[in-house]
Amino acid sequence: MSSAEGKKADIGLIGLAVMGQNLVLNIADHGYEISVYNRTTAKMTEFIDRCRREEPSAARVQGHAGLDAFVASLARPRKVVIMVQAGRGTDAVIDQLVPLLEKGDIIIDGGNAQWTDTIRREKALKAQGFYFIGSGVSGGEVGARFGPSLMPGGDPEAWAKIEPIWKAIAAKVDPETGAPMEDSVPGKPVTGGFACTALIGADGAGHYVKMVHNGIEYGDMQLICEAYNLMKCILGMDAGAIGKVFEEWNKGELGSYLIEITADILQQSDPAKPGRFLVDSILDTAGQKGTGKWTSVSALDMGIPANTIAEAVFARCLSALKEERVDASKLLVGPEPAYTGERAELIAAIRDALYCSKVCAYAQGFQLMAEAQREYGWALNFGEIASIWRGGCIIRARFLQKITEAFERDAQLKNLLLDDYFKRSVLAAQANWRKVVALAAQNGISAPAFMSALAYFDGYRAAVLPANLLQGQRDYFGAHTYERVDQPRGKFFHLDWPEADRPQLEIQ
Repeated sequence: MSSAEGKKADIGLIGLAVMGQNLVLNIADHGYEISVYNRTTAKMTEFIDRCRREEPSAARVQGHAGLDAFVASLARPRKVVIMVQAGRGTDAVIDQLVPLLEKGDIIIDGGNAQWTDTIRREKALKAQGFYFIGSGVSGGEVGARFGPSLMPGGDPEAWAKIEPIWKAIAAKVDPETGAPMEDSVPGKPVTGGFACTALIGADGAGHYVKMVHNGIEYGDMQLICEAYNLMKCILGMDAGAIGKVFEEWNKGELGSYLIEITADILQQSDPAKPGRFLVDSILDTAGQKGTGKWTSVSALDMGIPANTIAEAVFARCLSALKEERVDASKLLVGPEPAYTGERAELIAAIRDALYCSKVCAYAQGFQLMAEAQREYGWALNFGEIASIWRGGCIIRARFLQKITEAFERDAQLKNLLLDDYFKRSVLAAQANWRKVVALAAQNGISAPAFMSALAYFDGYRAAVLPANLLQGQRDYFGAHTYERVDQPRGKFFHLDWPEADRPQLEIQ
C-alpha cells in the first residue's frame, strides 16, 4: 500500500545506509507496510526511486522527507527502528523522536550499540512512558536483506508487539538439524522452520549477546586465518590449494558460513593480475569496529577468561603495525619453516586444532554470557541463543546445533568442554591440536589463537595451577592475604614476610 492510499505503516525505519535499506526491503517482502526517513532527503528519494524500478514490494515502502510526517504515517503503537551510527548518533535521533511520539510507542535500536548505552536508554525512555528495544542484527548486508539473526532485548510487552515482524524477517532453519531453509525468495517468505530470533532478556541483554557473538566471530576468523597460514608457511601450499581444503572441510563438522566464504576467497583470482590469487594481493592489515574489544574488556571486568577472543583482537592490533613488522622482519631472525611429514596428516591435524580451538572460543563466549546474566540480573536461555545463531548470522555453523543440544541436555552447563559430546570430541583430537601448536612454535609461525585456546583448555582442566605462588607474592609485597588448602574456603591468612619464624595471622 502506498502513502497516497492513506494506509498507516506497520513499522518505520530511520537510517538508510546499506543495512537499513536491506532491512526495509526484507520487511516489505514479508507483507508489512513500512515508512522510511533519512536525515539526507536525497538519499531517501534515491532509495524510493530505486525500489519502484527494481523491487516487487516497492508499493509497501513509504518515503518521508520530514520526521513529523514520518511519525504521523505510523500505526499505533508506533514502532520505529533506528539504523544509524551507534553512540551519539543514536541518542540524537532518540532526542528528535521523543517529542513526536506518544506513550506506549516503541523505539528499536538495530545498530551495534554498547549494551550499557542500551540499559541507560531503556531506563530513561521507560520513565517517560516509552518502550525501548535494543536488537542485535547479525548477518551483514545479505542477512539483513534475506534473513538475519535477530537478538532483541527489552520489555516482553514491547517484544510481543514486534515479534510477528521479527519472526517473519529472521533467517529460518530446520528445527531438528539446524540446516538453513533454502527456499527464501524475495517476496515469497519461507514458511515453517525455526525463526532465528527470540527475546534474549531485559534491557541491554540483546545487544550484549550480539556483542559476544561478534567476539566469538573475531576468534573464529583468527583461528581460520591461522589454519590458512600454517598450510601456507609449513606446507608451502598456494591459496587455491588451501581453498580446496577449506571447501572439503565445509562438508564436515567444521561446515559454516565462515569456512564456506574462506574457500571462496582463497580460490578467487586477482582481476588485476592474471595467474595470481587475490588474497596474495590484499595487504595484511586488519580493521575492526570495536565489538571484539568490548567483549574482551567485559571479560576482564567480570573476571572471565576469554583469552582466545582477546588474542584475536590483539592479532588485529598487531597486524596494523605493518611498517614496524616489516622493519622487525629484517632484524629479528627466527627458524626457517621445515616439515618432513605427510601433508595429508598435517592437514588433518590442523583441522582438529581448528575444531578444538573453536570449541574453546565458544566455551569462553558462553561462560562470559553466564557471568553477565548474574551481573545484570538477566535470565538467558543459552540453548535458545545457540539456536538463534544457527542461521542468518556470521558465525552460523553446523557446530551450533551441537551447542543447542548440549544446553538441552543440561540447561545449567558450566562449560561446553564439560558436555559429553564436546568432551569426547576434544579429547579425541587433542593430540593433533598439540602437534599443530608445537609445530607452529618450532617453526616460528605466529598462531596466538591456537596457542591461547590450548592454554585455556589446559588451564581449565588443571586441578592445581601456580596461582598459589602468585598469591604468596601478593601477600609478600602487598599483604593481600591468602587461603590455605587445609582450611575451609573463605578463611584468609597473612604472614609477616620474609622472616620464617614470624606468626601467621588469620584474617577474618
